[in-house]
Amino acid sequence: MTKYAVLFFLFFTRLLVIAQELNCQVSVQVDAKVEVSSTEQEIIKQLKQSIFDFMNNTQWTKDQFKTEERINCNIQIQIKNIPSTGNYTGYIQVQSTRPAFNSNYNSILFNFQDDDVAFSYSRNAVFNYSQNQYKDNLSSILAFYAYFIIGMDYDSFSLKGGNQYFNEAQQIVSNAQMSGASGWKASESGKRNRYWLVDNILQPVFEPLRECNYTYHRKGIDMLYENKVEAKKSMLAALNKLTPVVQNRPNTVNILNFLNAKVVELKNVLSDSETKEKTDFVNLLKKLDSGNSSKYQEILN
Repeated sequence: MTKYAVLFFLFFTRLLVIAQELNCQVSVQVDAKVEVSSTEQEIIKQLKQSIFDFMNNTQWTKDQFKTEERINCNIQIQIKNIPSTGNYTGYIQVQSTRPAFNSNYNSILFNFQDDDVAFSYSRNAVFNYSQNQYKDNLSSILAFYAYFIIGMDYDSFSLKGGNQYFNEAQQIVSNAQMSGASGWKASESGKRNRYWLVDNILQPVFEPLRECNYTYHRKGIDMLYENKVEAKKSMLAALNKLTPVVQNRPNTVNILNFLNAKVVELKNVLSDSETKEKTDFVNLLKKLDSGNSSKYQEILN
């Protein structure tokens, strides 16, 4: 290889590194009670690598990211049944974080368990995402969460900055409607699936949630190092924005998901607060999510 060829290769490789948005760790586990043949073990190993490559090497946006700017996220697939070779059912746990300014701390933005997942994967298969085409269930699910993660991240840095990426996620839902796979339709039992996650976030009634996401992180989490007193006031004000959403749409997946992701964080942030300040937060959290009152009560301990 000539010197110029080497330089071109290094330059092109650097562009590829800069272009990718996600730093996604992948885990694929099989329930202990499920029998797994040696052939199946090899397929599952390849499945994990294919998911890793798909999430981390796909260019999801037109923006350029430096390596250290990539969005940290995790995908854990738990296989609960293998009906036949290469066919799997189970659930997917998806989590993403964003860094706090002037700190090594990472705040959880999104933490969701998708409980009803079925997919097929064949040996040496490679995932490809096409914006206007449904190809298979797993690649659609992964692409959906890639865009939802990016949307949540952008929303936390600029007010409603994730619009474009939530719209991409909604297009994936629309493309998958006729597939027959679960998780893509409004009519399914409960309202905790992919359809409702993205449909809710784009509805005007949920704009206060997106304002909360922005204010909580940019004026709260990012300011803790500089002025902790004011930062905590901003975090309380941000959470107060959720009140009208809860009044109009109680117990929705987006609100509960956001609050549950913040319980441990709030307990740590408020560890040095006076009892009154802790009580103000706890009383508000209990009003917003009464079903998890015991979790929020722990903040007072």
